[in-house]
Amino acid sequence: MKLNLVRATLAVLVLGILPVASQAGTATFGSGGNTFNMEFVTIGNAGNAADTNAEGKPNPAGAVGYTYGIGKFEVSEEMITKFNASQSLQITKDTRGTAKPATSVSWNEAARFVNWLNTSTGGVAAYKFTSGGVNDDIELWTSADTADYDSSNPYRSIRATYVLPSYNEWYKAAYYNPTNSTYYDFPTGSNTAPTPVASGTDAGTAVYSQTRDQGPADVTQAGGLSPYGVMGLGGNVNEWEEGPSDLANISASSPRGIRGGVWYYGGSGGLSSSTRDNFNDVPSIGYDSGGFRVASLSSDAPPAVPEPSMMVIGTLLGLGGYFGKRRMKK
Repeated sequence: MKLNLVRATLAVLVLGILPVASQAGTATFGSGGNTFNMEFVTIGNAGNAADTNAEGKPNPAGAVGYTYGIGKFEVSEEMITKFNASQSLQITKDTRGTAKPATSVSWNEAARFVNWLNTSTGGVAAYKFTSGGVNDDIELWTSADTADYDSSNPYRSIRATYVLPSYNEWYKAAYYNPTNSTYYDFPTGSNTAPTPVASGTDAGTAVYSQTRDQGPADVTQAGGLSPYGVMGLGGNVNEWEEGPSDLANISASSPRGIRGGVWYYGGSGGLSSSTRDNFNDVPSIGYDSGGFRVASLSSDAPPAVPEPSMMVIGTLLGLGGYFGKRRMKK
């Protein structure tokens, strides 16, 4: 009886600290009738190795030296509608339905939205806009901006909480499996192409190979999850990355990278780690097949899900073995 009790206690403790892919934190934005929630999934395993597979684009990619969060779902039309209702600055979007991903949003407009997520919650803007036009380009942060400048990424303020995901942050959330430290070809945790569906949440599925007229699925019905528990990283709509498509021409007007594939594309190639597009996507142009999601960088903001301590797990398992041995000796 004592051994069974110990085992049960250890099981509860271990399960309580083991990583769960769907763990997330929720942040609330807006006020009154224009309030909305955004759910973030923790992307831990800080300091993971990069994917150096020659098929991956870019190569290498996916190494991130810190824990961060990424939106479990693509930004929806409802979120943009409530943003627009809260101020004079108006972001362009399509009108397929409140739960559909917000598309036709330019990079500049997505960056304006992200800045508002920061400033409306008492934080600091991620991107340096110096003019009022919703589709005006940013300026790069420089060494004169001592509180914000990071020479490795002059797009993003180092004080920002909410940002557009970098290519490494996006790639890791999509293709890395923290359980076995392995990168996969598709964001469903597999080297086999996901099953195409029009909508749903079944594991191993993605929204692609549909008709263009059908449109994308709701953001909460955009296929199976990635190993971390993120939905829609493959298929549904393409998503903006923060940085330039060529990773070299770092200027305010550089075409930005996009990833993920779309609902109407017939093949699975657009969903794979080997595909990274730009379509000459200058930051002032949006597309009806392109959307975005948000990343969270602050440990004080959702998601605040702690990483499991392997030392603690090992200690607990060791205690289980110790008590088991003691019982056998009696």
